[in-house]
Amino acid sequence: MLKRTDRLNWITLAAVMLVMFRLVEAQDTTPQLGKNSVREVVAAMTTEEKVKLLVGMGFNEDIPGLPGPSEEDKKIPEKVQGAAGRTHAIPRLGIPSLTLSDGPAGVRIDPVRKGAAKTYYATGFPIETLIASSWDTDVANRVGVAMGSEVRDFGIDILLAPAMNIQRNPLGGRNFEYYSEDPLIAGKMAAAFVKGVQTNGVGTSVKHFAVNSQEFNRMQSNSLVGERALRELYLKGFEIAVKESHPWTVMSSYNLLNGTYTSQSEDLLTTLLRNEWGFKGFVVSDWFGGNDAVAQMRAGNDMLMPGVPSQTEDIIKAINDGTLSKEQLDRNVERVLNIVLLSPSFKHTTFSEQPDLKSGAQVARETATEGMVLLKNDNHTLPLASSKVALFGNASYDLIAGGTGSGDVNKQYVVSLDQGLTARSFVIDDELKKNYLQFIAEQKAKRPPVAPFMMPPPIAEMAVPSDRMEKLAGESAVAIITLGRNTGEFVDRQVENDFTLTAIERSLIESVSEVFHAKGKKVLVVLNVGGPLEVASWREKVDAVLLAWLPGQEGGHAIVDVLTGKVNPSGKLATTFPVSYNDVPSAKTFPGKELPGAKPLVVNTFAGKPAEALYDEGIYVGY
Repeated sequence: MLKRTDRLNWITLAAVMLVMFRLVEAQDTTPQLGKNSVREVVAAMTTEEKVKLLVGMGFNEDIPGLPGPSEEDKKIPEKVQGAAGRTHAIPRLGIPSLTLSDGPAGVRIDPVRKGAAKTYYATGFPIETLIASSWDTDVANRVGVAMGSEVRDFGIDILLAPAMNIQRNPLGGRNFEYYSEDPLIAGKMAAAFVKGVQTNGVGTSVKHFAVNSQEFNRMQSNSLVGERALRELYLKGFEIAVKESHPWTVMSSYNLLNGTYTSQSEDLLTTLLRNEWGFKGFVVSDWFGGNDAVAQMRAGNDMLMPGVPSQTEDIIKAINDGTLSKEQLDRNVERVLNIVLLSPSFKHTTFSEQPDLKSGAQVARETATEGMVLLKNDNHTLPLASSKVALFGNASYDLIAGGTGSGDVNKQYVVSLDQGLTARSFVIDDELKKNYLQFIAEQKAKRPPVAPFMMPPPIAEMAVPSDRMEKLAGESAVAIITLGRNTGEFVDRQVENDFTLTAIERSLIESVSEVFHAKGKKVLVVLNVGGPLEVASWREKVDAVLLAWLPGQEGGHAIVDVLTGKVNPSGKLATTFPVSYNDVPSAKTFPGKELPGAKPLVVNTFAGKPAEALYDEGIYVGY
């Protein structure tokens, strides 16, 4: 038998073990996402944790005039440097951080990382306007599959794409990111793209919801739209995409809609999007969008990006004083957690950080050819046979692959038209090429620096002396003139020297056509543009016109594939090229007007001024 002291020792040991077991058991009963129901996890969260989940970790670029992350969040390393945003992790409940990255022409991340020896490139795909010009949802789906694989391989959870606002006016600065002026085409293309991306186990964000068809003062502009135009045009594409492809998220837009910020509109985000259309994901704000975090929570804008500390403080205060209900906060948290459950970060999906860029380039090249539009081809000018070519235009040697801003991509390379021609045994005049490359380099060096995301000013076309042109016409079989137009966020296009040709461009077309036609040689024009421009006044002066859009990093090869007949051009316009800008129904009211004396609604570097955009043309958009 055990001595009394031994029995006491065993009893003490057993009691200690029981207490320890109970402590472990208590720890084990803490709900874990994926093991317990979402509602059980939400019930276990503190108010601070809930709000942290809904407010992002802050903008990762140091831009004067924009609030940055908290000091605490600055210390947490980024999973993917250059990604647009990330959410807070809550480790004790098994909730990981999500990473969100820009699209829609490719994954936008930083190519260079601190302490990393290698460079991180992504494929630069053709712009959405080109994809829509294929009129082929399989093309959109194929681009989505390829892009989604790069999202997955970089360890990103959600791609902030597709963008699908209506191309209301040809001067829209961000039209290149959008599919069409037609909501049916936009909706069907977006749905196919979303399905393609999400086959990779990553998510999408259909944007910008809604009526964000101009860049003019976009953070403080009130879009005034009638109910019929709203339903039939500006919302219809989103409805198609939501119902047919079930995107993980929808991004609310910057603008006000009929007096209310879209990110603060319960009618838009709850009554319409969720109750009428059955959307099951979560709504994320555009970056720094809206001006009232509590109103955004009430409306059903579940996540605020990129997130600023003051938003967290405002929401917690509203919960504590009862101006925001706990039930609404919990609903928003549940929606986010339901998507977190689907994410690669939650599933611990391994990622290589080495996407198949060779395969991506092949998709970019092939899909680019599908959306190029042959606007004119007189007297069998095309297809071209290998020969000596006189190649004119800055964009012939400096191809514009895609637009600027968040729709840009850090690509490994861009194939210019001269490179594409040379690769297919065409001969390019070396002296002319050297002149252009030197001119372009000199002009770019003179440009002033621009703020992040902003587009640098264009450079004028190089003038070619008449005697040089005569010599080229005698030596070359054909002349190709490339006209380039870039476009991007924050600024809409202009009529003069943008929609219309510049004086130098017009002179170039006239002089090349005159000299080459005099020698019985053909002249063709390639349009390397992000949106429509005026062609009626000069199209009869040339023999062929190919609309190549902004065709992605393989653009030079893709253009030559079409010019030589390797690919039969089958693209059709999905947006109108007006004969005159004054023919556009919204010409008199686009992009809107500023409201002098009005109190600013938001204050930051990119806020602009209070304004309104009157959509008085109603349903009469495009064709």
